Amino acid sequence: MAWKETLGRRRFLRGIGMGGALVRIGLPPLEALLNPHGTAYAAPAGSKEPAKPIPSRFVFWFNGNGVPERFWIPAETGPEFAMTPCLNPLLPFRDQIHVLSGLDNPAARMPGPGNDHHRSMSALVSGTSFTGRGSGGVSIDQMIAAKLGGDSRFRSLQIGVCQESHGESIQRNLSWAGYERALPPELIPHNLFNRMFGTREQAWVEGKQSILDAVQEDFRDLQPALSKTDKQRMDEHLAAVRDLERSIASLPPEYREAKEPPLGGDVKDYPRIAKIQSDLLVHALASRQTRVASYMLTKCQSLVRLPWLGYTTLRHHDYTHTAAETPQGQRIMRDICRWHVEEFAYLLAKLKSVPEGDGTLLDHTCLLYVHEHAEANPHKNNGLPAIVAGYSKKLKTGTHTKAAGTLGDLYLSVANDVLGVGLEGFPTGRKPIPGIV
Repeated sequence: MAWKETLGRRRFLRGIGMGGALVRIGLPPLEALLNPHGTAYAAPAGSKEPAKPIPSRFVFWFNGNGVPERFWIPAETGPEFAMTPCLNPLLPFRDQIHVLSGLDNPAARMPGPGNDHHRSMSALVSGTSFTGRGSGGVSIDQMIAAKLGGDSRFRSLQIGVCQESHGESIQRNLSWAGYERALPPELIPHNLFNRMFGTREQAWVEGKQSILDAVQEDFRDLQPALSKTDKQRMDEHLAAVRDLERSIASLPPEYREAKEPPLGGDVKDYPRIAKIQSDLLVHALASRQTRVASYMLTKCQSLVRLPWLGYTTLRHHDYTHTAAETPQGQRIMRDICRWHVEEFAYLLAKLKSVPEGDGTLLDHTCLLYVHEHAEANPHKNNGLPAIVAGYSKKLKTGTHTKAAGTLGDLYLSVANDVLGVGLEGFPTGRKPIPGIV
């Protein structure tokens, strides 16, 4: 068959590398794969299969240690809300975000073992009480993955950034398959790259060779089926893969393992790792290798120092308490949380840069950004802020809503009203929050 007849079935460029390792490079959203209107993935020529709608994706994004409410939560509600100092990095995406505040996390106040972070984290992800060892139930991203992830190479991806080993299981894991069944995030860019591209060849990891060398023949065979626009997209896509290889190869050798940072310092390239992990996530979503991911920028009760912000006297969690009651301490928390939002904005920008059909990858991705606390110092678990972003098909954006509901209500709204997955329920969810769609 000619490539134009079989392109609809193609999901990867495949090649055999050194040592017989199979290399997989997912295809970007090419025009040749879509119907003439760019609204669905076309069936292969001659096939009786119906066209498939462009898939929706879901990203569950987490930052730990709460927020300084005065610098994070807008004072105004509705579309005329003013961007706060912490939210300012999202100004270019004002029309793609819905800011919420006032959410309650009632399961965090149920009596049980652990400290406030343990209880709040279990309640945040699953709506259940901390067991003493982990989450009491399935996390919301895995509930959604059970509905969306079946036709993907990976039902879901769990991605982390901070390579500190501090904390118990509930503090180190965002995704849970069930009662005390953690799905650990991949913290090491080298390992996430290998998992996605199907290779563990040391020469590729070290940058001496490129995985693109292994798929050259497959790429040459694909070329005749591509339009000028698609050829440009493939060139950009493969160039981005090569950039990822170089970025990972440039990381210090000690970043190949997660361990407790030294007492007097921390991972100074934390922001660089965050961007690499975001780039890898965008590649996985764009090439339809997964439709669901959790992204843990910081751990719950994180103890990292932040030298790139100039704050090394204390660790993040220490600042939330020791310095929180002073004006200077509040400004430090403002700067830390603004950096968190900068990394979220980076991910939105990358998603928006990928054309897909009649829109962009951001238009087909719903992102939910949460914390385990509101105001950090008192471990406040009501009045919580959240951001829902992207997914232009259904999501109401460009506004701030003060919601009278729970996190569970928000999760049901996102899962059912936005993504349409039909969740039967969530432990702390009762009714959808109005105005999300």
